[in-house]
Amino acid sequence: MSVSSRTTANTKINQAPSKQTLFALALVLPVTTLSIWQILGDLGLISNLLFPTPYVIGKTLVELAKSGVLWKHIDVSVQRVMMGFLIGASLGLLFGIAVGLFRRTEKLVDPTVQMIRMIPSLAIVPLFVLWFGIGELSKILIIAQATFFQLYINTFLGIRNVDKKLFEVTYVLGYSRMKQIIRLVLPAALPSILLGVRISFGISWLGLVVAELIASTSGIGYMMSDARQFADTPVVFVGIFLFAILGLTADSLIRLLQHRLLRWQATINR
Repeated sequence: MSVSSRTTANTKINQAPSKQTLFALALVLPVTTLSIWQILGDLGLISNLLFPTPYVIGKTLVELAKSGVLWKHIDVSVQRVMMGFLIGASLGLLFGIAVGLFRRTEKLVDPTVQMIRMIPSLAIVPLFVLWFGIGELSKILIIAQATFFQLYINTFLGIRNVDKKLFEVTYVLGYSRMKQIIRLVLPAALPSILLGVRISFGISWLGLVVAELIASTSGIGYMMSDARQFADTPVVFVGIFLFAILGLTADSLIRLLQHRLLRWQATINR
């Protein structure tokens, strides 16, 4: 690399915004929105019944947290999401690998999976209630069903998009089929698989909302539904913000996992 190229690269690095700057920029829109919302509420320009101010919502959040009710609902919802996600993601990964590796399995399984994927989640909820009752099992399976398809598709596409030239290299090196899968296919498909994990985990929270509306007696969705019946709008907004915060936290953790597992990409691209 020439001296001028190095100088240009160093200049670009020095000009890159710091993490603190990026974090501050990310806060501009939500802080501005909440400030305008609070001002409009204080001026009486929006209905306090339909749109309670952020201060009222925050006060309600603190009261629920102090009473212990909030933590109970959060704990139940997180457990449901984790169990449903683990079941759905595990099956999606296994089926995606099988269909991606074997053409015959694709012809046998994929058409049926794609057909089921087109059925709206709300349409199969009554069946799940009839088959599994209104207990925890039906709720967990609804979340698992919502989680399955995205990871299945991303795993399948990730495997099929592996460069064929890499397979030729493994043939020359004398890799067995199992070694080929472990050392080549899965690492090459990992970016797509991790993207599927990230999207699937986000969808699992959507499945949770549907699941907790089924005669549930606990969970964030139940808390919101119960508050709606009594026109307790601040509690409904607390639930909405909780879903947003929990979902963002989970997404950030998965992004951190992506960054650590895919460090080799950055090394290769240097």
